[in-house]
This record gives sequence, C-alpha cells and structure tokens, in this order.
Amino acid sequence: MPRTARPAAPQVFSPAPLGPLTLRNRIIKAATFEGVMRGGTASDALVEFHRRVAAGGAAMSTVAYLAVSPEGRTDRHCLLLDEATVPGLRRVTDAVHAEGAAVAAQIGHAGPVANARSNGAPALSPSGGLTPMGSRLRAVDVAGIERITEDYRRAAALAVEAGFDSIEVHVGHNYLLSAFLSPKLNRRDDQFGGSVENRARFARNVLRTVRDAAGPRTAVTAKLNMADGVDGGLWLDESVEIAALFESDGALDALELTGGSSLANPMYLFRGDAPLREFGATLPAAVRLGFRVVGNRFLKSYPYEEAFFLPYARQFKRALSTPLILLGGITELATVEAALAEGFAFVAMARALLREPDLPNRMQAGTSTTSLCIHCNKCMPTIYSGTRCVLVDDRPGSA
Repeated sequence: MPRTARPAAPQVFSPAPLGPLTLRNRIIKAATFEGVMRGGTASDALVEFHRRVAAGGAAMSTVAYLAVSPEGRTDRHCLLLDEATVPGLRRVTDAVHAEGAAVAAQIGHAGPVANARSNGAPALSPSGGLTPMGSRLRAVDVAGIERITEDYRRAAALAVEAGFDSIEVHVGHNYLLSAFLSPKLNRRDDQFGGSVENRARFARNVLRTVRDAAGPRTAVTAKLNMADGVDGGLWLDESVEIAALFESDGALDALELTGGSSLANPMYLFRGDAPLREFGATLPAAVRLGFRVVGNRFLKSYPYEEAFFLPYARQFKRALSTPLILLGGITELATVEAALAEGFAFVAMARALLREPDLPNRMQAGTSTTSLCIHCNKCMPTIYSGTRCVLVDDRPGSA
C-alpha cells in the first residue's frame, strides 16, 4: 500500500488565519510592558514602539498591558482602557495598520500583582493574604467579580472602538484571572473556589463576555499559564483541563501558552540571567537593602534554552483542537519552522524583537536566521524607563 504523504508544514511568511483575521505571516510580537505610558497615557513613544515592530515585519504587535479596572492597573502609570484613552490608542492602531500589520490589545486585571500604594486602591486576590514581598491583599467578593466581569465587557468594546484587530485576555502570570486558577492563591469555598471547574469559572465568564463584546470581526485570544513555577501553584495536569474547558466554550480563536508568576517567580517566564543588580538600582533606597537580601529568591536563575516552553506546550497540542501560539525564548527561524511543522498555528517573540524589531523582515529576506538577543534579561528593569534592549539604546537623543 502506498504511504500517505505527510502534509507540508505551513510557511512562516505566508498569510495565516486567526479567527476572522488573516495575518500576513505567523510571527506575533508578544505583549511586553512598554514602560512609556507615564500617567497612563498613550504616548508618542508607545505609538513608535509598535510602529517599529510592524515595520519590522511581524504579523501582529500586542499592546500591553491595558487594565480593565482602576485597581487592576499594575501601577498608576499603567494605561486604563476607558473612554479617555481611546483616542490615544487609535493613534497606535492607525500607525500599526499603516505598516501593514495587525494589532492586538492585551486586556486584564493585575489582581495581586497590582501596586496598591501606587494605584491608591487595594490589590485584589481570590483569598486575601500577603504577597511574597509583604504587601496586603484583599479578597474580592462576588459583587466585585461581577463588577470586574462587566469591566472586561466595557474594555473589549472600547478596544474595538480604538481599532484593535484582536483582543488578548491575560490569564497568566498570577494576574487576577490566573490567581483564581491557582490552587495556592485560591482558597475560596464558594462557587469560584475548590474544584478546577470552580476555579476556572471567573475566567470562563470573562472570556465569554469579551467574545460577545468583541463582535464577529475581532479575534479573541487568551494568554494562559501552563505552570505557575511556584510550589503548590497551577501545574500542567490542571492547566490542560482548564484549556479544555475554555475550548468547550468556543469563545477563543487561539490560545497563547505561557508560565511563571509576576507575583512570586517572574524568571520562570524569562529564563537566562537574573538581572539582580539592575533591578535593585531601580528601587527606592529604603527598600534596596531588603531586596539585596531576598532578591535572589524572587528573581531565581533558570538556564536559558531555545523554545523552553515547547515540552509543556506539546501537552496542550495533544489535547486540544484550538489553534495554539507558542511562546518562550524563540529566537531562531528553524525553531519557528519546526513549531509550525508540529502543528502550532503561530509563534510569539518578545525579547528577540526588543533587540531587533526588524528581525522578521531579515529572516524573510534570508539575511538572518537567528536573533542577536543574548538573554541577559537586562531589558527587564527598563520597564520603569521605557522597555528596550540595553545593548542597543536607540531612544531619541541617545548616543
């Protein structure tokens, strides 16, 4: 009997569907907090940040992080998606569209990751308690959950009004929806706690709400933790089950797979060198000494490996039919091609495109096959002054 030919792998630089959209290729700029929204405004620097990514050849750039509620900001310099910020965000989407790319809005609620003092509002969590750094958390009640769900509805509608092609709901890194999924952070005994299905209830309600508000011409995706990287936190067995629940609801056009905890273990997401000295230099003098004592427990060191989340993501690939976006230390064209050959719909790059926004264009032209990013992670502390690769500081006025 003749052997059936294996279908050819999708081409990296051919058009690809994402729900109702057709993207020009299969490389997406992952959300990385831009650090240029002083006072929560859509600045000229934010426009230029995403214009450069679009001009560099990525199919879609993701604006991060747009809060749906005032207390859901990471701090007071995080942009709140409301009527006042729509005109500024329209400048971002217009600039990206002019370069031929699509643009996504990452929306979410920071929950326990929020800086309560900066926001002037309590940081919310499923069960209250203290953060690893000693900040107090307030448990959100059922009325608060209902209010925040409606905040997501409003934010999704405003994102469409601002011209975004896609909406990414942040369900990772122990932000509020992710915290509800975590058995470590969610100790509730009501309909939002306990079983996997109960812990996923809030996120599922939000995803369905966003899908309804987004309308038929806007893609909806979610960024989901596969593993929190924290003892007692979410792990693959339950996260695969949660992803299957999301799939059964039919609200998503794709799922981007991530991991780690901005609350307790951010280096689980980044891998590579931990920039302890550089982060310490950004802190007020009053807390700098304390960070020297506990910083190496918060910023743990993990060896960098190309596509380090791929072994986890394969578990989801086997269990789901939802299109998947592979994230995690992707720097080489060969890795992108291999991921597509395995059946992933897209790959998402972050640090590689901070280092070289034009990397997709050069890969397509055949002049480059890998990023120059060395995974030093010294870009991480620059979120307080404009997120960038410190090896190529090309801000206006820099030498």
